[in-house]
Amino acid sequence: MALVAGLSGCATTANNPKDPFEGFNRVMFSVNEGIDVVVKPVAQGYDKVAPTPVKTGIGNFFGNIADIWIAVNSFLQGKPADGFSDIGRVLVNSTLGIVGLIDVASEMGLEKHAEDFGQTLGTWGVEGGPYLFWPVIGPRNVRDTFGFVVDVSADPVPHVDHVPTRNTLMGVRFIDLRASLLPADKVVEQAAFDKYNYIRDAYFQNRRSAIYDGNPPPLED
Repeated sequence: MALVAGLSGCATTANNPKDPFEGFNRVMFSVNEGIDVVVKPVAQGYDKVAPTPVKTGIGNFFGNIADIWIAVNSFLQGKPADGFSDIGRVLVNSTLGIVGLIDVASEMGLEKHAEDFGQTLGTWGVEGGPYLFWPVIGPRNVRDTFGFVVDVSADPVPHVDHVPTRNTLMGVRFIDLRASLLPADKVVEQAAFDKYNYIRDAYFQNRRSAIYDGNPPPLED
């Protein structure tokens, strides 16, 4: 909250009342686009060179790690059935799925969920607050920025003691994630008159849908 207060000098008259710091956010968006000039070609090279089974296995491996924290958030959101399902996914994929490389759990009917601490706070009734765009991590509101910090703190990968292993895992996961977003790049570039606005509005819709598990209540006029 102190950070947001400190950004008040960057506030501009915005078209969207949820984006009072649009001037600052657009600068950060430009910074992110500059970083992506380097990151995107690496992701494209990885996507082109790596065989599909390798990319699938990498995605499954990190997805299995993520299921641990997803289970915690499912329980915190009052969804015990989903939480036990998430735990079941970790147990099945970590054993039968060879440390998560193969998603056996989905084939057994254990659905993959996507829960984070920002969604948990939203479920508890915490308002999103102003929209913020951060380099590398992308769009967030104040609530989800705090939630992201908690998510990172709970992530076991950055806590691996062996530095080369930790850095390799984090680097591979980052490039794999960026590569998974390449199809979305084409959609944004073809559909967006203003790329910044398009991504911001898509973020609001996506997060609202996620908090209400795909069934949000009608918006007020």
